[in-house]
Amino acid sequence: MEDLFFGGLVHTELLIKLGFAALLSLVIGLERELKKKPVGLKTSLVIATFSCLLTFISIESAYMAEDRVGVNITMDPLRLAAQIVSGIGFLGAGVILRKGNDSITGLTTAAMIWGAGGIGIAVGAGFYIEATICVLIVIVGIEVLPPLLSKIGPKRLRMKEVYMKVLISETGQIENFVTFLTSEDIVVESLRIKDIPLSDQRLKHEIELRLSTLPKNDSFTIYDQVHSLPYIDRVELEILH
Repeated sequence: MEDLFFGGLVHTELLIKLGFAALLSLVIGLERELKKKPVGLKTSLVIATFSCLLTFISIESAYMAEDRVGVNITMDPLRLAAQIVSGIGFLGAGVILRKGNDSITGLTTAAMIWGAGGIGIAVGAGFYIEATICVLIVIVGIEVLPPLLSKIGPKRLRMKEVYMKVLISETGQIENFVTFLTSEDIVVESLRIKDIPLSDQRLKHEIELRLSTLPKNDSFTIYDQVHSLPYIDRVELEILH
């Protein structure tokens, strides 16, 4: 692939690599886009394409370096490409969020950013088949395995995580509430209690819980069950994943 375009300014090989890196990155970007994640088509395309370009430049620069009399020039063909991984780390950190309920989100998206860079590096170095297989494995692992495990996997893997906040008037009802959750096959992972003072000097008790429950207990069912309890004044519920 030594043909040149534009009067010898652009390598055919470079154009093919940039196009192929962009195509593979669109697969990852589309998966994130469909899930309404921060990193979508445009971000993945930019990361993979520029990573491919830098990798190509790094390799070509090493081979184009001319020897000089009395000077021994040694260059690592992938030195510039190696810095891509470190640089992408800053982008990945920007999409990882810690919510007020102590849940962490954005880890998969951050990994996808890193993966888009990896695709660009692999294609820029000429590993077309390996990059394609990697993308296919990732898509299968993200889109096929989790739904499959949620249906036929171990009980612990089939459970979904729920964040709940309730307001209770009497301290004696807290134990009854936990007992009720356990009786509904809901596992209490963590529990935090906070006093809420009222204007008439009385106290109410806010309970924050992280729960694990089987898919049969959907969010509406859990909400209705908890809300119907006579000692519950207020309910807030969030499905974490």
